[in-house]
Amino acid sequence: MSTSILVVDDERAIQDTLAWCLRTDGHEVRTAGSGEEALAIMADQGFDLIISDIIMPGLSGVDLLRKARALQPRTPVVLITAFATVDTAVEALREGASDYVIKPLKFDELRHRVQGLLEHRPAFQESALFRRAVESAAPDGSLLGESAAMLAVRTQVARTGPAVSNVLVTGESGTGKELVACAIHAASPRRGQPFVPINCGAIPEALIESQLFGHVKGAFTSAVQASRGLFIAADRGTVFLDEIGEMPLHLQVKLLRVIEEKQVWPVGSTKPVQVDIRIIASTNRDLAKEVEAGRFRCDLFYRLNVVHIGLPPLREHREDIPLLAEHFVSEFNRKLARRVRGIDAGVLDLLVANPWKGNVRELEHVIESAMILSEAEVLTVGDLPRGFVGESAPGDESLRELNRRSEREHILAVLARNQFDKRKAAHILGISLASLYRKLGERRISNSPLQD
Repeated sequence: MSTSILVVDDERAIQDTLAWCLRTDGHEVRTAGSGEEALAIMADQGFDLIISDIIMPGLSGVDLLRKARALQPRTPVVLITAFATVDTAVEALREGASDYVIKPLKFDELRHRVQGLLEHRPAFQESALFRRAVESAAPDGSLLGESAAMLAVRTQVARTGPAVSNVLVTGESGTGKELVACAIHAASPRRGQPFVPINCGAIPEALIESQLFGHVKGAFTSAVQASRGLFIAADRGTVFLDEIGEMPLHLQVKLLRVIEEKQVWPVGSTKPVQVDIRIIASTNRDLAKEVEAGRFRCDLFYRLNVVHIGLPPLREHREDIPLLAEHFVSEFNRKLARRVRGIDAGVLDLLVANPWKGNVRELEHVIESAMILSEAEVLTVGDLPRGFVGESAPGDESLRELNRRSEREHILAVLARNQFDKRKAAHILGISLASLYRKLGERRISNSPLQD
């Protein structure tokens, strides 16, 4: 079955050349000479892919992208740019572009990218559904990213949202576990009902049963009036049990009963209350090991772990750091009434190379601090919080160790800015591809999604 592609460019020669190239591959192609003309065509016809130049008179390619996402949200968009900068790529990806290509166009490369996008269009459509859920449920953007790791998370959430099964979300602190829970709820049939987050480690053990399941008046000394409890308050909605590994064993038994019988017993009550809830639990622990150690019930683990979503630490998808950083700049421009235009390349190098033990949450705090301290329109190294640069460049190492670490960080930064394309990175670094491979091995750069 042929696929339909819309090509948008104000230069007629590029329109005709792209149309000819794509038609030889069997695609149906329509062309438009402006963003306005493209929107008129899109109002009458749906497309499998849109390819648009960025710089055009009137409506720009980025403006067209924003409107295309509203008209045809499941259609991937490729933007063409003559300016191969990080800022251009970040803006294109942040606004929802699936890819961007650089002029002068290499038609074999473009055809390869088009084929890849069309083959993976179902995954993109699921990702688009996830994006809309995230935008409404998690506006701080901590789940943004165009890496393979984040695409996998989007796909899992889009598939999990409409289901009724319980979900276990795992990952290090700061990776966005609650945001995933919010997005699942927002993508589910329960989205109009309560979403009740509960931090199992923050409620005193003596009070947690009453907080969760409620109590009747007089059930204990301080129970001067009845309380419904959070589970009953969440009826027909979703309960998010954050840090489920902190829940005491005796309450794990009662939670298991709630899941199996779909009813809760308020403290001091002789009658159960029926509840219809979906449970999403999260933890930064290895619950399987907690089960082996006897600290977590095996039967409860399997009841919660119907669907498992594991969130990657930020150091394993470093290529998303420029996009996330630019997003946080935009957010704090709004919150702090600032007009910061961007981030210095040297700062991006440091951000990409940082270990990020606190993950996306730590990155957000670093950007917030820098924007509070900065008085300029572009964030520079001097704006970073005290200690941040020092952590990246400790002063008690030998010159040889310093050179080795600096080289590793520079390689990582170049790779991240070029979507981890090793051939392009080797060219920029001025070394052969074989030398780059050797350096990657020597410096143990192995967790990034590197491409040939």
